[in-house]
Amino acid sequence: QFQIDSRVGLGFGLQKIMANYVSGFIILLDRSIRIGDLISVGSDRGQVQRITTRYTVLRSPSGVHSIVPNETLISSVVQNEGLSDRAVRLAVTLQVAYADDVERAIAVVEACARTHERVLAEPAPRCFLHSFGDSGINLELGMWITDPENGTLAIRSAVQLEILRRFRAEGIEIPFPQHEVRVLGTSAGEVAVCDAKA
Repeated sequence: QFQIDSRVGLGFGLQKIMANYVSGFIILLDRSIRIGDLISVGSDRGQVQRITTRYTVLRSPSGVHSIVPNETLISSVVQNEGLSDRAVRLAVTLQVAYADDVERAIAVVEACARTHERVLAEPAPRCFLHSFGDSGINLELGMWITDPENGTLAIRSAVQLEILRRFRAEGIEIPFPQHEVRVLGTSAGEVAVCDAKA
């Protein structure tokens, strides 16, 4: 019984290994994933550093390496940010006060994005009125880059710092949530407190 179970287990193990090898050959032949591509599969995202017949090595923007079995890349949905077009859109959300000139704020946001060297001139950065929030008007800036493998946090930070600097110079307010506490009089000895967003 033990020998039979061992053979069955070994058979399943070899089947998995063979599936990874076959998947590796498919990846290498059809070149749907190549060295240098920035891909996402499941919870793993990173730049392809190495492709072997059994596994693929991804390096995340934080420097962590992930070893992904090739069968996973074949049987799962893979987002390849460099397959046909390396341009990637980044979105930055922010708020302005209801009392501010929204059209002026949009123009300032777009101008701030254009100053960054990694942001493409075409498609040009565009800012839109996204929605009306409780504390202010929500805007969304969309900008395009072609080097996502160099990370996106630094460019988001640089653009937002420039927006903050320009908003302060222009007198455009970035609102913050406020709460108004109202004490409502009820019967003697009882007090009801209503907590509402201002």
